Amino acid sequence: MPLSRIALSSGRPIELTELRMSSTYGGMLEGYPCKPVNDMKVSGLQRQAERAFPSTPVHLVPPSRTYPDRTAGAFGPVEVLPSVACIGVFRSAPVAPELDPVLHRSALTVVWFQSVLDVPSGEEAGLALRSIRWEELAQDYEL
Repeated sequence: MPLSRIALSSGRPIELTELRMSSTYGGMLEGYPCKPVNDMKVSGLQRQAERAFPSTPVHLVPPSRTYPDRTAGAFGPVEVLPSVACIGVFRSAPVAPELDPVLHRSALTVVWFQSVLDVPSGEEAGLALRSIRWEELAQDYEL
């Protein structure tokens, strides 16, 4: 049974089957959030997803970045990502129309950031998640 269901902007329904959430800046002992740190956080989360789910393509939803303080430190201005880093595994009907939907599914692992600690679901899922181009990114597999 899926954790949630989301209808993509294209109309395709997808199901969230696994979700990993963590604090974006958890464990950051010194320094401050800035572009170089955030770029490492984003690429690190993407690599983590690729290692955890090697048989599924991984898609990164580019995160929003805010600049609450324009004062530049040693590494540039403060730049903040949303507070929750997410890796989710989604499943849906097969992409290829010739495949039997009883025997096949499509899958995509998605990396994204969000500001609240909620499971994305239905219309409440962020627009960036609902705008995923499933047909281009997901991979079909046989059950």
